[in-house]
Amino acid sequence: MPEKIIDPVSVPSVLSAPETLLPELDFDALSQSLGGLEGRLDKKPKTAAIILAGGTGERFGHEGGKQLVEIAGRPILTWSAEAFDAVGDVGLIVIVAPEDRQEEYLKRAIDPFPFVTPVVLAPAGAIRQESAFSGLEYVPDDFEYVVLHDGARPLVSPDLILHTINTLKGNIDCDGAVVGHPSVDTLKVVEDGVIVGTPDRSCFWNAQTPQVFRAGIYRRAHASALSDGFVGTDDSALIERLGGRVLMVEGKRDNIKLTVPEDYYMLAAAVRAMAMNNPLG
Repeated sequence: MPEKIIDPVSVPSVLSAPETLLPELDFDALSQSLGGLEGRLDKKPKTAAIILAGGTGERFGHEGGKQLVEIAGRPILTWSAEAFDAVGDVGLIVIVAPEDRQEEYLKRAIDPFPFVTPVVLAPAGAIRQESAFSGLEYVPDDFEYVVLHDGARPLVSPDLILHTINTLKGNIDCDGAVVGHPSVDTLKVVEDGVIVGTPDRSCFWNAQTPQVFRAGIYRRAHASALSDGFVGTDDSALIERLGGRVLMVEGKRDNIKLTVPEDYYMLAAAVRAMAMNNPLG
């Protein structure tokens, strides 16, 4: 018989059904083990986090489907938010979500969990850049740094977030720091379906999130982009076009973004590896 395929959108808790994917794991225990991040809040935090959760989920195959898909009993969005809650220097978490789903996101991904850091919701825009700007408007001026993160990257760690923030703080001549990793695939330049070049991949990196910026220049970058009608593919591009200096921080390859259904199984494999590295019991 052909292997049974489970759709993680229509069955969002597929990972809690051991017989379907990871039969040797106790997912109740796994949920407790991997969900044990402890919220922290410094007396004078300097960083605000903006978690972008406003996508339609079109490439994932279901409108609005991916943010509440569960891994080990917790929604994707919860995993992301908990990682920032565990960083003491993060004093505010702004979750950017579609207005018509904000109540649902709170009810399922935020309210059931013991967050220490204040969490507020901002309305999503039509595109990522508009959503980031919307979230920025909810950040008070007394925060010196802003960290942007894709809500659909649930395996980001508090250590990586803090390391990226501290990397920027430790380089006063820089305006931002972006997590990524070196490209390992051969890159081709293609025109009309024909390869016209093979660039040296040694200078290419795959950019991810979190991305951390000094709040002042990040605000100016958004204002300039809006004035000029510029749309970037990530937040760093807005600062780069103003001549800002942005550092690259090497992250882990398991910082996967859930974009298409196949990514769900890559996340499952990463969770399995986490469990194996942190034996239960």
